[in-house]
Amino acid sequence: MPINLYDLSQDDLTDLLTQWGQPRFRAKQVWAWLYEKPVSTFEAMTDLPTPLRDRLRAEVTLGALSIADERISKDGTVKRLYELHDGQLIESVLMPYDDHRRTACISTQAGCAMGCTFCATGQMGFARHLTAAEIVEQAVRFAQVLHADGDRLSNIVLMGMGEPFHNYDASLEAIRRLMTDLGIGARHITISTVGLVPQIRQFADEGIQVKLAISLHAATDEERGKLLPVNKRYPLVDLIDACRYYIEKAGRRVTFEWALIAGKNDTPEQADALGGLLQGLLAHVNLIPLNPTSGYDGRPSDPEAAKRFIAILESYGVPATVRVRRGIDIDAGCGQLKAAVLRKQRGTTVSVDDIP
Repeated sequence: MPINLYDLSQDDLTDLLTQWGQPRFRAKQVWAWLYEKPVSTFEAMTDLPTPLRDRLRAEVTLGALSIADERISKDGTVKRLYELHDGQLIESVLMPYDDHRRTACISTQAGCAMGCTFCATGQMGFARHLTAAEIVEQAVRFAQVLHADGDRLSNIVLMGMGEPFHNYDASLEAIRRLMTDLGIGARHITISTVGLVPQIRQFADEGIQVKLAISLHAATDEERGKLLPVNKRYPLVDLIDACRYYIEKAGRRVTFEWALIAGKNDTPEQADALGGLLQGLLAHVNLIPLNPTSGYDGRPSDPEAAKRFIAILESYGVPATVRVRRGIDIDAGCGQLKAAVLRKQRGTTVSVDDIP
């Protein structure tokens, strides 16, 4: 199997090219084309001699992800479904914002073992962990697209398919590479977890300024356990205690993700419970109108319910905002495009209810 250049450190790349009889500065040139001015073909590495480009093309690969599907939303969001070397499928999303942020949402696993009932990825189960290189390459691919347009990738969120803290070592290695190799600042990277308490504490001890987001979605153990099975192992009292530890160690606030589900967790009672749970904590609540899936019958809350919810949280001193929904017309929610493609491959019909 050919060497994937994204598997190599800069020292590894230097060793490879010196073994080929190339001067050391050639490795720096190749590295720049990989990460500093990222390109998607060896032909685009214009300051390399033709024989070297020919050998690179013959003996190594520029990545290991193959685009299986791509959809572009009317709001500019780009969603890609990638096929991995073993046939597994993962998703990545590029979201452009009016304030010039360019955010990549990337996956850390093929599937997910957490089983969250309203999530398309959770409904399909777990296949395998991604390697650090497979995680990093998703961001690099979007950096290539933006670089070709004279733009740059500014933010990365590990909120795609999978639970990053279930794949802790590879996720942390990928984060460090995104910072050092791709040049994304720690404060422009967010890692999201359903609440794996030991890993939250371990992450706090890492001493890096990457943002932490917690998928909360309910403010009582009874209700959260129905939506997120992990709550039965790590109940809210343990989760909030771990979040306090992170805040003390990192000096950063925690973002709590809350998928607003009409009539279920958007009620005044749930808002009061959430306000009481987070009161006094350095935190922010990110309210996300639910992206419906075929495996869950919930529907997104209406704007008035969201406003009432925010007002109640504010009475507890807990700030909250509603996240702008992106790519609704292209199955941009986590796992939705893969689920749609798999249904098509099986010959099943995608109903109107499957499309948010």
